[in-house]
Amino acid sequence: MINRFILLSLALVLASASQAAEEKAADTGKGQQTAAQICVGCHGPDGNSPASANPKLAGQHAPYLYKQLANFKAADGKAAERVNPIMGGMVAALSDDDMRNVAAWYASQTQKSEPARAPETVDRGRKLYRAGDASKGLPACAACHGPAGAGIPAQYPRIGGQFAEYTEAQLKSFRTGDRANDPNKMMRTVALKMTDAEIKAVSDYIAGLR
Repeated sequence: MINRFILLSLALVLASASQAAEEKAADTGKGQQTAAQICVGCHGPDGNSPASANPKLAGQHAPYLYKQLANFKAADGKAAERVNPIMGGMVAALSDDDMRNVAAWYASQTQKSEPARAPETVDRGRKLYRAGDASKGLPACAACHGPAGAGIPAQYPRIGGQFAEYTEAQLKSFRTGDRANDPNKMMRTVALKMTDAEIKAVSDYIAGLR
């Protein structure tokens, strides 16, 4: 049987090639200009947010960033798929090309990593991330996001090095259903099986991934 991490590595190689082609098609120069006008206050000039309430966008996969921007945008009289008053206002005037350009710009930047700050829970976080908890049907985070949290473009986001506070908030939002733009309810299903303590432990562990 082929090891699942070998399959994941192959998927990462193919996805990286696809992402590189998409970023080449987008205009990162225009993306930088748009980001400097609209996004810099919350996400920093290079996508490394100065506040943990706002996610780091630097190094995130362009297809994932584009999807999130599109999900924040209300269209054709329908409510946005991902409801956030602040982000909804920010993307309201962006065209499809604008969103693709911004996504490509942030994807081209280098993320500044975070340390894991809770040594008392790092073992618990590591076990949940790498192995999950079979007793409650909780899958390993690494199965989709990779051993280092690199994710797969267009499918699973890069989560390694993200602010622990932001990751924790998103997992809790998935658990309550306040965030519901995950394909096939994947994250909502996972988060429903996690306690607050488990969410905090794995979020802190993820922050320290490189």
